[in-house]
Amino acid sequence: MTVTTDTVLWEPPAGIRETSRIGRYMSWLEREHGLVFADYAALWDWSVTDLAGFWQSIWDYFDVVAHDPPTATLAEAVMPGAKWFPGATLNYAENVLRIPGRDDDATVLHAYSQSRDPVRMTARQLRDEVSRVRAGLKARGVGRGDRVAAYAPNIPETYVLMLATASLGAIFSSCAPEFGARSVIDRWSQIEPKVLVATDGYRYGDKPVSRKDEISDISRSIPSIQHVITIGYLDPTAGDWDRLTGDEPLSFEPVPFDHPLYVLYSSGTTGLPKPIVHGHGGILLEHLKTLALHHDLGPEDRFFWFTTTGWMMWNFLVSGPAVGSSIVLFDGNPGWPGLNALWDLVDTAGITYLGTSAPFLMACRKAGLTPRKRLKGIGSTGAPLPPEGFAWVYEAVGTELQLLSLSGGTDVCTGFVGGAPLLPVRAGVISGRMLGARVEAFDPAGKPVVGELGELVITAPMPSMPVGFWGDADGSRYREAYFDVFPGVWRHGDWITIAADGSCVITGRSDATLNRGGVRLGTAEFYSVVESLPEVVDSLVVHLDRAGDPNGELLLFVVLTEGTELDDDLRGRIARELRAALSPRHIPDATYRVRALPRTLSGKKLEVPVKRILTGTPVDAAAAKGALANPESLTAFAELASGRARR
Repeated sequence: MTVTTDTVLWEPPAGIRETSRIGRYMSWLEREHGLVFADYAALWDWSVTDLAGFWQSIWDYFDVVAHDPPTATLAEAVMPGAKWFPGATLNYAENVLRIPGRDDDATVLHAYSQSRDPVRMTARQLRDEVSRVRAGLKARGVGRGDRVAAYAPNIPETYVLMLATASLGAIFSSCAPEFGARSVIDRWSQIEPKVLVATDGYRYGDKPVSRKDEISDISRSIPSIQHVITIGYLDPTAGDWDRLTGDEPLSFEPVPFDHPLYVLYSSGTTGLPKPIVHGHGGILLEHLKTLALHHDLGPEDRFFWFTTTGWMMWNFLVSGPAVGSSIVLFDGNPGWPGLNALWDLVDTAGITYLGTSAPFLMACRKAGLTPRKRLKGIGSTGAPLPPEGFAWVYEAVGTELQLLSLSGGTDVCTGFVGGAPLLPVRAGVISGRMLGARVEAFDPAGKPVVGELGELVITAPMPSMPVGFWGDADGSRYREAYFDVFPGVWRHGDWITIAADGSCVITGRSDATLNRGGVRLGTAEFYSVVESLPEVVDSLVVHLDRAGDPNGELLLFVVLTEGTELDDDLRGRIARELRAALSPRHIPDATYRVRALPRTLSGKKLEVPVKRILTGTPVDAAAAKGALANPESLTAFAELASGRARR
């Protein structure tokens, strides 16, 4: 299938207003409040104009369980500092474990692993496990405001621990066991956890990886840790997880709307990771809205997103039961023994909604897979999905599913832009802006633009914006991170083009922009062209300034298929493709072959650290190696920088 950007690949079927959750929500708005919206655009406009009305409707429609009612919905619509639902008390875990639409004997958790047999839990079993672990934590002195840390993979124990921690009003934080000790210590030294729960190791495909030394290093380096509890994962006979128990019955600590629920972290690739604090109420409302109204998930669904516990998509996935959906957990290598592993899991686990990353979909396309699955939807995030990725999904997976490409961030633990059942799917295009997210594109002067490339900004508060950064008493780090460029407006750091109909295209990080002679281009468009060549497995491009040269220097790095040489013929074809698709200005000055490109543990390319290394910054100062999936990949760039400096 040959497509171009904007080619329509899927349209909402007839009767979607009656069959979708967003359609039923709109009927409820009309019935209860006399609000009538002709289409999604009108609904979105109301949701970002009447902020209090919209977010109160989410609270009411999903029947949020609260211990004390709010005195208002939004006390003041300012950023930073918006105060949502003042006076309310509630508990995230209580609302998740309600699991609306499912009875006690319904299976709500399906866990698969390359390390052990599948695990299934009913609603009753999940609540019982949370009750047990909650009692064990309480017996060890964990209470409201204490921190509990999990160094564990995407397994039921990690999920149970998070809910148990939240039920106490304590604060959860997780790192995937792929993280090295230094990276974990950098994160948790900031929040000073009282309890550490860790697996003895993990398995990646057929390779067991012990983490006993790392657990010792972490517990020794963070004096606040009073209790270390181990889960026997590589060795099921080891560990003391089962002894984390007590007699305390399950109950839920009522906490204010913005009481800390968990701490997530920025990637930490260029400095100490930012400890981003999220609140009970904001996360609950945001995930209710997005999971139900955008992804159309409910009690009949089995929801899966491939993620580790070190990526915000894990926190997003495990809110599924709050809208009645079962969730599917998976721990292992998605490419082992082949790229069919996750597609096979669709059948094994009965998945109805599959979430993954754009690089994974593109890898499947390049490998020529045709998995053909009956899915309700596929979610794609982590990087922009090019038009050919959209086309592959509809050609190779299914024609009736809805592909939802979304973009957001750890900072809000959700998407700003994405799709909805009422919106068509067009190749290479994100269908629209999410409800309640007033996303705009700003020019350098801070003026909104339509149909032009601009900085992605949010011009109205959202409930899931961070409560703050841990330890940032005066809020200075928080303001600097998001509000220094455009005061009172959240600047996210992406380039976006928003069309008149609200659809949009994200073209990469604004701090990694290619700017030659005044022509700006996001890196995503560059990668789409280069990686369309069958010989190119992966690519990374950086633009370096040169004194007296308005064009600067454009350097391209490619990972090639085995047996392929980077010769003049391939360089020429790359140049011709870029000239034809983009512009003559975007032909690289030099192209280099490398064995691998640096990526974060969640799979994102790292242009900025490479740029810093090539401009003379030592490797250890340019990137925190513990936050990288493959820190050894930086060596090639350091050697190149050294060679260039000697010229």
